[in-house]
Amino acid sequence: MAVTPKTQLIDLIKMGKRMTLKQQLRLTISLSTPAILAQLSSIIMQYIDASMVGSLGAHDSASIGLVSTTMWLFGGLLGAAAMGFTVQVAHHLGANRSDLARKVLRQSLVVCMLFCLTLTAIGVAISGPLPHWLGGEEAICHNASVYFLILSLFLPFLMIDILAGGMLRSSGNMKVPGMLNVLMCVLDVAFNFFFIFPSREVIVLGHPVNMPGLGLGVTGAALGTVLAEVVVCLPMMYFLLVRSRDLKLLGTRGSFKPTSDCLKKAFKIGTPIGLQQVMMCGAYIATTAIVAPLGSVALAANIFAITAESLCYMPGYGISEAATTLVGQSAGARRKDLMKRFATITVVSGMVIMTVMGALMYVGAPLMMGFMSPVQEIVDLGAQCLRIEAWAEPLYAVAIVSYGVMVGAGDTVAPSLMNLCSMWIVRITLAMLLASSMGLTGVWIAMCIELCVRGSIFLIRLASGRWIKINSISNS
Repeated sequence: MAVTPKTQLIDLIKMGKRMTLKQQLRLTISLSTPAILAQLSSIIMQYIDASMVGSLGAHDSASIGLVSTTMWLFGGLLGAAAMGFTVQVAHHLGANRSDLARKVLRQSLVVCMLFCLTLTAIGVAISGPLPHWLGGEEAICHNASVYFLILSLFLPFLMIDILAGGMLRSSGNMKVPGMLNVLMCVLDVAFNFFFIFPSREVIVLGHPVNMPGLGLGVTGAALGTVLAEVVVCLPMMYFLLVRSRDLKLLGTRGSFKPTSDCLKKAFKIGTPIGLQQVMMCGAYIATTAIVAPLGSVALAANIFAITAESLCYMPGYGISEAATTLVGQSAGARRKDLMKRFATITVVSGMVIMTVMGALMYVGAPLMMGFMSPVQEIVDLGAQCLRIEAWAEPLYAVAIVSYGVMVGAGDTVAPSLMNLCSMWIVRITLAMLLASSMGLTGVWIAMCIELCVRGSIFLIRLASGRWIKINSISNS
């Protein structure tokens, strides 16, 4: 594969050569831009997806919203399992040891798929009673169960997407996983358009066109999502195993048998992230349980507002992915100076972008909610929540990007504890206190306060430098 300017800049890290501030900025922008565009495209497609389901009514929207947080938990656990290996790969590549990076990759394919199959079995087993456990109204429980069951059955394909995308990003290739994630979102919308609605006549450029459809409603939304995951996982693996300059396995030889050294490191990195995901998503589930008794309108407004708000914070996650790669490779190359500089550049960039996005969200809140639901009561309540949340976006950016910085350095325990304490002590406690008197707006006020607290403590740790860890990466 041709050596691009971005690859040349990454090679400067590996070879221990001096990088100017201009080169650091160029590399940060080149890695962040595809990830940000992918995240934004993903959210735009989710808006369209949400509007499709929203058009079916508050009950169908609520049935998806009820179990979404639990599915986030499963996705987070898959991501934690992958992260235990992708951080090792970034460190090896930063130390210019592609052979060891490939060794870790082989082992990750076996371990992550075994872990995923376990989660799949658990998801199938709990799909029936889960909506009842979460306090859902009887009218929405059946659809919620079917939706969760379908997504659980296809978790192995999601695991492939997460692992392969993470490995490509750890090598500095943000473009391919970004483009494929955009493709996944486009396919999701296209499939949903066919599966959710019945056959109907639509107007295209002023002319009536017969549009086929299966009219499966919430079930169709689940099928559209999983089929998009299936289609995208194939090219994702192709680019990783066949085309990647640093990680391709085609034409190489090596064992796929997990080694104790690699597993210990993956456990050390991934376990705090996994426990954090359990506790964080547990907090999201607890929040859903707090909101559910408020009724279908509040539940639908909550999930739509969460989707709308993601337009603001997903660019932060794009920058966070770039930060993990940049700091991870700098740590592997034992370059403390670059770790600090890339941390500063990425965190400041995240704050600027999310502050601007927060201001736009405050102004456009009614329009954003109106796009997803025709129910005016849902629109008004959701817009009120978004305007509360807009004030937290700058410090939320600090928390998101700083976490990516610290994960890249291999520092996962402290930031995970910071996330957990902030979520459970501040958000959940305040939400329980405010929901009874202020309804859904009270829950979102609690969320705003908690995100400001979380961003502040991450800023303090980032400034302290305690997250900087230069660990020797031995043979795995």
